[in-house]
Amino acid sequence: MNWDALHFDWNQVRALLATVETGTLSAAARALGVAQPTVGRQIAALEESLGVVLFERSGRDLVLTPAGRALIEPLRAMGESAQQLALVAAGQVAGIGGTVVISSSDSVAAYVLPGIIAELAERAPEIELGIVVTNQLSDLMRREADIAIRHLRPTEPELIGKRVGTGQACLYAAPSFLRRYGRPETVDDLAGLPFVGFAAPERMQAMLSARGLPVRVEDIRFHSENTVAGWELVRRGLGIGLMIDLVARQTPGVERIVPDFPTVPVELWLVTHRELHQSPRIRLVWDHLASALAQ
Repeated sequence: MNWDALHFDWNQVRALLATVETGTLSAAARALGVAQPTVGRQIAALEESLGVVLFERSGRDLVLTPAGRALIEPLRAMGESAQQLALVAAGQVAGIGGTVVISSSDSVAAYVLPGIIAELAERAPEIELGIVVTNQLSDLMRREADIAIRHLRPTEPELIGKRVGTGQACLYAAPSFLRRYGRPETVDDLAGLPFVGFAAPERMQAMLSARGLPVRVEDIRFHSENTVAGWELVRRGLGIGLMIDLVARQTPGVERIVPDFPTVPVELWLVTHRELHQSPRIRLVWDHLASALAQ
């Protein structure tokens, strides 16, 4: 190891990688939780340490120089190694006190997790819990979360997953909707009734039609990419919605309709990094989630 060559600061590398990933100094500063001038100074110090110019300005944009492009991959490898180091260290922490971050979809976070977390808080008050609410897959390799609740089995070799249950998505409506339109008993009875979409009407119509439902784009009168907002529209009687039973059971004021509709199976997986799974704190939260979600 040539120790004399390693004379730059890791924080300088972080500043560079964050700027490349986010595109601007201001966005990198927000990602790192520091002031924008600090990021600029760290990049300038890295350029001085390495003896190269890493960025040039093109209007308001920062563009990597040829030297910057040549160095970025080795520096990214350093970042990945640092993340791996943090994962291994986190997995070796012996105590259960500390923070665990859980990632889940918005509907599960709003309707399912609060009760589970309340039980865990009584069982292990020394654990602090954070929730990342996203309908995308959190990057567990970058520690966006410690444990993710997903509907898909993980494919990355560094991650481990456990299927903790299989829910089913069914059709639901509010009592006020049923009083206004009557109770549909068969799939054919749904023709012409208003629906609430959890995606753009065209996408939602294609998905529902693929399930054999007689739904037109114009029938999806209300929609929201935010599942909680869309589900609230269903609860207020504005339309019929398709929802996983795990969430519907926690929601007063909705009723399952059309019993002959073939339900849509929805798997529930817990996912974490292999290194983190060794941590007693992570294992305690993992086991609690697995037991609660399997009910």
